[in-house]
Amino acid sequence: MKIDTQGVKSFIPTQKINELIASESHASESRIREIIAKSLDKNRLNPEETAALLSVTDPELKHLIQEGAKELKERIYGNRIVLFAPLYVGNECINDCVYCGFRISNKECQRATLTHQQLIDETKSLVETGHKRLIMVYGEHPMYSPEFIAETVQTVYDTKYKKGEIRRVNINAAPLDIEGFRTVKSVGIGTYQIFQETYHEETYGKLHPSGPKSSYLWRLDGLDRAMQAGIDDLGIGALMGLYDWKFEVMGLLYHTIHLEDRFGVGPHTISFPRIEPAIGTDFALHPPYQVSDEDFKLLVAILRLSVPYTGMILTAREPIAIRNEVLQYGVSQIDAGSSIGVGDYSAKDDESRRKSQFVLGDTRSLDDVIYELAQSGHIPSFCTSCYRAGRTGEHFMEFAVPGFVKRFCTPNALLTFGEYLYDFSSQRTLDAGLKLIDKELAAIEDPVMQNAVKEKLEELKAGKRDMYF
Repeated sequence: MKIDTQGVKSFIPTQKINELIASESHASESRIREIIAKSLDKNRLNPEETAALLSVTDPELKHLIQEGAKELKERIYGNRIVLFAPLYVGNECINDCVYCGFRISNKECQRATLTHQQLIDETKSLVETGHKRLIMVYGEHPMYSPEFIAETVQTVYDTKYKKGEIRRVNINAAPLDIEGFRTVKSVGIGTYQIFQETYHEETYGKLHPSGPKSSYLWRLDGLDRAMQAGIDDLGIGALMGLYDWKFEVMGLLYHTIHLEDRFGVGPHTISFPRIEPAIGTDFALHPPYQVSDEDFKLLVAILRLSVPYTGMILTAREPIAIRNEVLQYGVSQIDAGSSIGVGDYSAKDDESRRKSQFVLGDTRSLDDVIYELAQSGHIPSFCTSCYRAGRTGEHFMEFAVPGFVKRFCTPNALLTFGEYLYDFSSQRTLDAGLKLIDKELAAIEDPVMQNAVKEKLEELKAGKRDMYF
């Protein structure tokens, strides 16, 4: 694949971002309230408004922002949390990103790529715990071609085991050319996720000294090419700690605006992981712009308010206490029961950490996470209905903006939660989960929908599976 950036221009206005953050540094309480009210009316914020939120230093105004994010999340997403697991297919890489455990110069990283049988074994292990949604992760290497990615995705979809199967596969892989994206799309992927890592171009150049990833513009243009190839479900992200987190939030917003302006639909998800330690990687132990817990909470709330209809992913990099707290500020998806070493799910060994990209902060089992979510009043969801019903891209927005998503998503969440409870859960999770389902069922205001969900739950109890609205 030839990297061609001819005609590609950056849509990240570095100087303007710095000027906006500086100029909005004295926003009044009334202006902050106006901005929050605009977001609560389900309108995306503009750069000036997001910059004003980023510049807040007063503790009471920060509290207002976080409370606004909590209310917005409830209005749009309700109390459901979508669950998934990462599946690392291979960690071969020809890039030399200074912060990454997979970089080519890291001699302490043990390289591995799943064989066909190992991939089946990994999938079976995930299915056996109850997972229905995966994100498959690949290093950047010629061996991980579009054809290879498509073949591995198809293998996962074809693997049925005991009471389950994987119903949706997302991708986290290198940017492809348009034909490459078409090849991957052909096997029915969900979201294609590309993190820019840092939107600050000068910093990007320093941290990516060699390999295909050294091209800032090729990576920045990656999801445009995915759209041109027909993939309308996209995920963006920045690795917090490489540069000033306020700049990165603005970069994520400008990326969203760019996709909306050019293609009529923004990203489906935004991720905002903080850099974590990685074996053989001194840089990751002392990131130059480390984000404090307090700033991280504010970051999540500001992103929620800035892009009301975009899903937000909180990863297991974060410790349990932080994950539990920031869920309320707008997170809609989390991974659970995660392992990030190549082959970890089916064959854990003492060398696992040498095959991992970084260190996880939350190593709870899927059942433990689901039990604690249910105890706190969140509905764990494995729903994939929008993707299989064609509600993606512009079609998703047609449903989301008027508020129909919540109407679909809560019933579908209850059905997939019920599947998990009957087929995979521990007794304590079953008891807590059924109690929560009864409570949520009673809260459905539309009597027709309430009866329809009751009927499907009875069918579920009798053994029928994979039902959705």
